[in-house]
Amino acid sequence: MKIFQEVFGATRSGEPVYAFRLCNQKGMEVTILTMGGIIQSIRVPDSAGDLGEVTLGCDSVADYERSSAYFGAIVGRYANRIARGEFALNGELFQLACNNAPNHLHGGKVGFDHRLWHAESHTRDDLCTLSLHYESEDGEEGYPGKLNVNVTYTLNNQNELGIEYRATTDAPTVVNLTNHAYFNLNGSEDCLNHKLQLHCSQFTPTDETSIPYGEIEQVNNTPMDFTAMKPMGQDIGQSFVQLKQARGYDHNWVIWMKRGNDHPLNPVARVEEPESGRTLEVFTTQPGVQFYTGNYLEGEPARGGSQYGMRAGFCLETQHFPDSPNRPEFPSTQLNPGDTYQEKTVFRFGVI
Repeated sequence: MKIFQEVFGATRSGEPVYAFRLCNQKGMEVTILTMGGIIQSIRVPDSAGDLGEVTLGCDSVADYERSSAYFGAIVGRYANRIARGEFALNGELFQLACNNAPNHLHGGKVGFDHRLWHAESHTRDDLCTLSLHYESEDGEEGYPGKLNVNVTYTLNNQNELGIEYRATTDAPTVVNLTNHAYFNLNGSEDCLNHKLQLHCSQFTPTDETSIPYGEIEQVNNTPMDFTAMKPMGQDIGQSFVQLKQARGYDHNWVIWMKRGNDHPLNPVARVEEPESGRTLEVFTTQPGVQFYTGNYLEGEPARGGSQYGMRAGFCLETQHFPDSPNRPEFPSTQLNPGDTYQEKTVFRFGVI
């Protein structure tokens, strides 16, 4: 196991951004940036043993700074949407930026995806680790409490990329962290031929602004049903209000609603790409997963100076439900002093 470090570039304010390339003994490589904790690249073998890129990303810091796609980034302090950018906590009302009008999205105007993180790397025979730390000041983007955040990436020899999130606060706040990686397992123009299975029988339907109604609905007999594996594009064009509103899939599937004190890693999803033979499995402790088919990727900067097209990649963002601070019936995202926010997700790559 090896880790290589180099300068990736500099921000528009002149601060250096470093790239760490984690390499295992099977040829898998993962490159992570100190800006936003961005997964800039994941290269894994196909069924013929040929190494290839399986994520979307950019070649320069400038492209990441001007992109609105959150490519591969750590998203927070609150991933997904909060209705009207407001929530009440212990009787006090907080107003956040409505950067996805009329709602708050992915932490605000300058979320964790654009912050510079402090990095420390470690290797041993069977594992390499990159630990990232960021301190979010009280009031940053309107959120209460100083939040200390640690995100740890691990790569092992089973071609598993783990992401562990930990956070503590000095005042009551809300926290919902995820990684916004876009996957395309064969580098095709779109992801619609990828086959997906979600081990979830329910989802949270939304209004036209992607805010949940608060209801939990069954997926059976709807295009939202991925309990049996099917191509991502099989039902995406159906005249179904949830798909029409979002221009495709961009919804939260329910993994669990209530649990005890344990944090088991639940199998959530399996993706198969027939042409390359590559597979992706997702495991998480989180209560939900946002499956997004890149419906607004058209024109976003891509590698080699090109641009991505609509649905060039898909996301499986493991996280808490959208608008949870305003939905007491959803799993809570409140973090109090003395408690620790802790979640983990594992992406396992393989071949059919």
